[in-house]
Amino acid sequence: MRQAIIVGASSGLGKEVARLLLADGWRIGIMARREEALLELKAGNPAMVEVEACDITQETAPEKLLSLIEKLGGIDLYFHASGIGKRNEVLDSKVEDDTVITNVLGFTRMIDAAFNYMAASQGGQIAVISSIAGTKGLGPAPSYSATKAFQGIYIQALEQLANKRRLNIRFTDIRPGFVETPLIEGSTYPLTLDKTQTARTIVKAVYAGKHVQIIDWKYRLVVFFWSLIPNALWRRLKLTK
Repeated sequence: MRQAIIVGASSGLGKEVARLLLADGWRIGIMARREEALLELKAGNPAMVEVEACDITQETAPEKLLSLIEKLGGIDLYFHASGIGKRNEVLDSKVEDDTVITNVLGFTRMIDAAFNYMAASQGGQIAVISSIAGTKGLGPAPSYSATKAFQGIYIQALEQLANKRRLNIRFTDIRPGFVETPLIEGSTYPLTLDKTQTARTIVKAVYAGKHVQIIDWKYRLVVFFWSLIPNALWRRLKLTK
């Protein structure tokens, strides 16, 4: 039986991916801050779901991850869907600090714990929801785009490290655009994606062992044209009114 841990499974894409893996016969461990939301998911299939309430910004988060792995009896897939981000053109320091602490410090702690566990066992797969926002610096959301760039570069570096050490650890960097989840609730964005369909695409990319998956074709075009814009021009673009 395949076993996966989904961090950030209480809502949004993490919750949708957890449901799809369950439907495919995976035994899963789910983590998030809101335990009640996790228990709702467990109630539908208690024998197949283990729960661990966890805030990834806390120093004890890696220990809780290892505890959850122990409950499962091992892990084939670590799926990281936990993250925050807001528009912040006024550079509110709390927004910037919280984003960096969650998307960089918390992210790194959890990814490292999963990597080290897999390195000491039979390997596995690490999949991360980053964002197309990490492909360019976005003035309306500075810390969000910067931290998402960090995530993509970090797992690329770990993949190189795994290859050097001849570890059987695979990596998948999932880069969605705007998805209809609580992360963008209350805001109006173009080209929004349905979360259920996005989750299906994510699971297919994980099964296929993709290194990088941009979702969907519209955003692949966006990223392609972004890449053609010289940095000297990009710096002067007005992305908002």
